[in-house]
Amino acid sequence: MRVAILGGTGDIGEGLALRWAYHTSHDIVIGSRDPQRARSKAEEYETELSSRGAETTIAAAANAEAAAGADVVVAAVPAYHLADTIEQVEEGLDGETVLVSPAVGMQRDESGMHYNRPGAGSVTALAADAAPDDVAVVGAFHNLAADELANLDIDLSLDAILVGDDEDAVDRVELLADGIDGIRALRAGSIDNAAEVESLTPLLINLAMHNDELHDVGVRFE
Repeated sequence: MRVAILGGTGDIGEGLALRWAYHTSHDIVIGSRDPQRARSKAEEYETELSSRGAETTIAAAANAEAAAGADVVVAAVPAYHLADTIEQVEEGLDGETVLVSPAVGMQRDESGMHYNRPGAGSVTALAADAAPDDVAVVGAFHNLAADELANLDIDLSLDAILVGDDEDAVDRVELLADGIDGIRALRAGSIDNAAEVESLTPLLINLAMHNDELHDVGVRFE
């Protein structure tokens, strides 16, 4: 499977790229608004993987080029850049593409982080509104701690909650999530349920801020 990670130079993009390149045989391509930055980060990831005995090639390109021809496109960009990023790459998306949104809208004040629910109902719904009509959208990976994900020395034990309206698309993302050692994909229904999933993220950040032992806290349901 060819997986394009738009914003693959950022925190969550780095973690997903490293884990998929290390644990799976999927073809990974890093996308960025700056193709040179994408190439530099891809080389950095390759060096990290090589130090662990994994000789893996990670491609890099500008976002639009990265998205074109990918089976799954992960828009690992902040919520306020999400719609613009999707619009910039939409010519490379088609009915065979699955678009994944891990973005969460948040605001911070003196009390901590708070969920900032957009008018669309959720950030995943915002992505679905911005995507071409024939492109299936799945919300996933909202609640993963980026630092923990990117640290290959850490053995993960986390759940990735998936929401989506297209069962085949959710199946594909479930396969991707389960391909990372220590991550279990759990389905939470349609995109209508995305706000409940996304709103867990500011809670987890607040827990991490106030409890040293929970610096990289995630979720695991038993």
